Amino acid sequence: MLSSSQFSSQKIYEKLRRKILEFEIYPGTRITEAELAATFKVSRTPVRQALQRLAVEGHITIQPKQGCFVRAVDIEKISAYYDVRVYLEAAAVELACVQMSDDELDALAEIWNPARVKKAVNMEEVKALEEAFHVAIAAGSGNDVLAGYLEDINNHIRILRRLGFPDRKAVLETYAEHYELCQLMRQRNVRAARKAMTEHIRKSQQIARSVTLTQLQQAIKRGTL
Repeated sequence: MLSSSQFSSQKIYEKLRRKILEFEIYPGTRITEAELAATFKVSRTPVRQALQRLAVEGHITIQPKQGCFVRAVDIEKISAYYDVRVYLEAAAVELACVQMSDDELDALAEIWNPARVKKAVNMEEVKALEEAFHVAIAAGSGNDVLAGYLEDINNHIRILRRLGFPDRKAVLETYAEHYELCQLMRQRNVRAARKAMTEHIRKSQQIARSVTLTQLQQAIKRGTL
């Protein structure tokens, strides 16, 4: 059974990790034990335990006498994650071509039917749907290990994926590409589906490479991140 301190530490860890991964706490932000203890209304002990765990996982860095800092955004490293993502997504779509049923693919295709794009696009909703699309294919592969690796990749690149829909044109292109992928999978055309998925991810990678820290700061000021 967990002690009250351990329980608090777990909850604090989970909340801070989510805020960091969702970029509610901006990269480079300084956080202190005292501030967090006051926020969560606990002693410093569970806060310290949570921060140490986040540091081990690489989400924050602890600097003596200065405090803790949320990890900075490394554009080149994120691009490297995209390189890995290409291979994982291609493998996932190949397996999903065999594992997913016609009904499952039809339902996924219906979500991404270009005719369903509304005149007034809710960008946050589209971003969530876009990630859910790839999660669905990974899950549909039937390989839980593969799906787990892709989830980890998503956690590292989410900040750039959230900036990946600058306008309506980008949204329409994403709908069309996702819909085409569903049709190729429905036809069990493994080779074409792998090619389409690879091109789709490489296109996202190009967006990742074009994003700079200055653009990220601008997004924060606009309230779009």
